[in-house]
Amino acid sequence: MTTQGPAEPPSHELSRLAELHGVATSYSPSPDRTVAASATAVTLALAALGVDASTEEATRTALAARERELAARLLPPTVVRWADTESPALAVLPAGTRLHIETEQGETRSSADRLPPGVHRLTATAPDGRTAEAHLVVAPPRLPTPTARSYGLLVQLYSLLSRRSWGMGDLGDLAELTAWAGRALDAGFVQVNPLHAAVPGAPTDPSPYRPSSRRFPDPVHLRVENVPEFAHVQDPERVRGLLERAGRLREAVLDKDALIDRDAVWELKREALELVHAVPLGPGRRAAYADFLAREGQALEDHATWYALAEVHGPDWSNWPEGLRDPRSPETARARTELMDRVDFHCRLAWLTDSQLTAAQRTAREAGMPIGIVHDLAVGVHPGGADAWAQQDHFAAGMSVGAPPDAFNARGQDWGLPPWRPDRLAESGYQPYRRLLQALFRYAGALRIDHVMGLFRLWWVPQGHPPTEGTYVRYDAEAMLAVLVLEASRAGSVVIGEDLGTVEPGVRDRLRERGVLGTSVLWFERDWEGDGRPLPPEAWRADCLATATTHDLPPTASRLTGDHVELRDRLGLLTRPVAEERAEAAADAGEWLAYLARLGLLDGTGGAHGASEEEARIQAVHRFLLRTPARMVGVWLPDCVGDRRPQNLPGTWDQYPNWRLPIADADGRPVTLEELAASGRLHALLEVVRDAGSGGRGRQAPA
Repeated sequence: MTTQGPAEPPSHELSRLAELHGVATSYSPSPDRTVAASATAVTLALAALGVDASTEEATRTALAARERELAARLLPPTVVRWADTESPALAVLPAGTRLHIETEQGETRSSADRLPPGVHRLTATAPDGRTAEAHLVVAPPRLPTPTARSYGLLVQLYSLLSRRSWGMGDLGDLAELTAWAGRALDAGFVQVNPLHAAVPGAPTDPSPYRPSSRRFPDPVHLRVENVPEFAHVQDPERVRGLLERAGRLREAVLDKDALIDRDAVWELKREALELVHAVPLGPGRRAAYADFLAREGQALEDHATWYALAEVHGPDWSNWPEGLRDPRSPETARARTELMDRVDFHCRLAWLTDSQLTAAQRTAREAGMPIGIVHDLAVGVHPGGADAWAQQDHFAAGMSVGAPPDAFNARGQDWGLPPWRPDRLAESGYQPYRRLLQALFRYAGALRIDHVMGLFRLWWVPQGHPPTEGTYVRYDAEAMLAVLVLEASRAGSVVIGEDLGTVEPGVRDRLRERGVLGTSVLWFERDWEGDGRPLPPEAWRADCLATATTHDLPPTASRLTGDHVELRDRLGLLTRPVAEERAEAAADAGEWLAYLARLGLLDGTGGAHGASEEEARIQAVHRFLLRTPARMVGVWLPDCVGDRRPQNLPGTWDQYPNWRLPIADADGRPVTLEELAASGRLHALLEVVRDAGSGGRGRQAPA
């Protein structure tokens, strides 16, 4: 094994201090290579955790204090007990230690045995008089594994426009899609992009993976006509004008090659929702709204307050007047009172959006889907947004999440997302994380967790430094997993971890042990430890969602034809001669096609129902996915109509219209939801999937 790193690696004392706080002093981009973190990166990561290691003396002082603290500590701030095993933290308590447990259900216990699932309060008293209080997370040993295989559709919701959309896909379209796919296609689920609340302001960052809040959804996705109060707006002329403008936005995208303009859509919907807000709620609706306010409590009030303040002071709280930067300050309390109507407006929007999300999931289940809607949880939030303001005590100041340099990106990555502090999460019993999961699981049949490796560790990049000058910071994976399993099991939801790319050894095994499914994409599934050839279908893991592509990858038609190379060449993104890229892409696709043919999955050039050669190849790719033991098989909806354009092209910003493209056919013509439902090409592909899988809901999954 080789070791390399910067000229100033951490000293022995700094390394020991870092280890005791979960800060890594090296990482391994490959099994035979270790890279040392710089002393600067380690020192700054410790500073973000409230530990002073700025000098040798400060480091020695901090190390001595940490060692004394750990030696004297009876319990960590959060203790995990899986229902089928004894807690290691409780097992090492001194003999004769008394326990006092207050359960979530209001009971009092003196033993951790046979406790109900939940997050309880634990007090331990040792014989020598020492006491400790901790949060006790009791979780089922694992999530139930889906017993029957299901197939489903993957789609970026904004890209799915119907003839009723206001310029981008909305929750009405999602409900319509799930009702059709469940009833007519036997689909078991529909997976969508994150629908988290965005940072307001023009131009809005179109990426759904850098939201203002992950806990509350974005009202831009509302189907305004489905809000009951919209029918009672007392201004027919304005309503008519709004609908006409909505029609023009829709037609511009569908008929005039315009990009999806999220800002224009939100401006229009906000105007409509201001009218809706002026309509009094009926008694039943008011009671439902009051229940929502009570359930969401302080978190919703903070969320709505941030949006009200952002209307006045801009969407980055770090630039607000000093008193307003603290959500608990007297200035903020005064501003909240002064802006009471705007705070209520944003609370109402959160309620309306939550209601339509819940209705969409109910529609999916009523259509026979065993899972329903799969929602997506982004890695983090915008540093200037609502969550970062309201929960700033839980975020690491001056740090950003990213990825270290690897074979694909020598400069590393900085995603611009502040990380949670693992120490503050533990001290709070993981409350922000728990509340986030509870909110999402209320309307999610399954939850996809982007970069699920973040439950174990995250690459912290100090602000003002390149991603190469970062280091990993470890989280309590047992606690993160226990809370995840607890909340998902309570909701009866499936969990899918996005575990593509370089994954720390042991992570996939621990996720599988707890019932968390992985993600497998066809083009990446090769025998990397052997001959590098395509991985035989029987060698794939069963506990996964298997797909041909994702929103960050070329559509299947583009991959098979090499169009993705030509696109990157046109945009100047290639780092090698285009001829080399073409040859490599052709060899990769050719090897897969040859393998599909050897397996008898490629029905000549005719395919199902006289399909073209391209359609036959796409059908063969999906036949292959059904040959694997994967418990879930996802079909990228744009693949059903031959779309060649990726929804997101990593490494681009202005060069490519990321997150702004409607679903289109092979010629680039936008395709509406109504046209999708009538598409012969779509039905031919999905009939192949249904036939190969004995129906979307019916095939028994492997044990």
